Amino acid sequence: MTSTTTRATAQIFNSAVAASAIAAAWELGALTELRESGTLKVPEFAGKNDLHEESTRGLFVALASVGVVSRDGDTVVPGEQFDEVYQAKSLFHWLMRGSAPLFAEIPSVLRNGNREGRYYHRDAAAISAACREANTQFYDPVFWPVLEGIDFEPAGVADLGSGSGERLLQILKRHPQARGIGIDIASPAIDMARAEAERQGVGDRLSFIEADVRKLEPSPEFEDVDLLTCFMMGHDFWPRERCITSLQQLRKAFPNARRLLLGDNVRTTNVPDDEIPVFTLAFEFGHAMMDVYLPTLDEWLDVFDEAGWKCVEAHRVESLAGAVVFELS
Repeated sequence: MTSTTTRATAQIFNSAVAASAIAAAWELGALTELRESGTLKVPEFAGKNDLHEESTRGLFVALASVGVVSRDGDTVVPGEQFDEVYQAKSLFHWLMRGSAPLFAEIPSVLRNGNREGRYYHRDAAAISAACREANTQFYDPVFWPVLEGIDFEPAGVADLGSGSGERLLQILKRHPQARGIGIDIASPAIDMARAEAERQGVGDRLSFIEADVRKLEPSPEFEDVDLLTCFMMGHDFWPRERCITSLQQLRKAFPNARRLLLGDNVRTTNVPDDEIPVFTLAFEFGHAMMDVYLPTLDEWLDVFDEAGWKCVEAHRVESLAGAVVFELS
């Protein structure tokens, strides 16, 4: 190998380690401390967080290898890549913590003979934490202006795939007259969200249902819902015919819904292999391995009329490639 090739190979290898280090540094609070104070000392940071000092030092070496931080001995400051990586921290967490078991088993998952039953695993808690932060970082700057721009004051809000319940809690804070319903298929998420609603004193205005949002039936408690929200799970409605059926079922289940705000990442097209943006490769490759169909923007736009919804506007999320918030009526 030439020295140039050797260095390039080392950079690929080291970047894999650094990606894990970024996810860990956010979870351990290092990225937040650097963001807020501008510097940290490795021994002090390790000591106050009860971390193994030499391993913690290795964490920052990994971050420094790709320019996320700069080091002068044990003094660490943000590097030239820090701001961009900090913005994308939840995406690294989604990949290296939440989806790590899936990507670690690529050789097994790709073999057709293994693709039966529950043939892959992911860390649901880590995925939930990453998605909560990704919602805040990427979708919320688009979501809130869209919500505030609708021509009615929401009285009943249902969040489909409600997870931690954070979106509903924020909506109820902004609209104190509204009532909310969170619907999620995962009972641990329901339990966590219900407890948080009680802690914040809105348990009387917010209820939760454990159910598959793709198969909801009409119910008296849904009749007062005039606003539906659904984020980062729309691709679970697909393929096409199932998506149309699911959206039609939502229209029947929530007969008085005036808006559905649906945010998700769409499959990209015509992107050169050497220009793929952050998250896109992992999201699309990962869902291919899980046998989850990812629709393109055009495929989404093609189903709404047939499913009984009108697309008022498709709001692009400029800070995250492929992300869009559909405003449906």
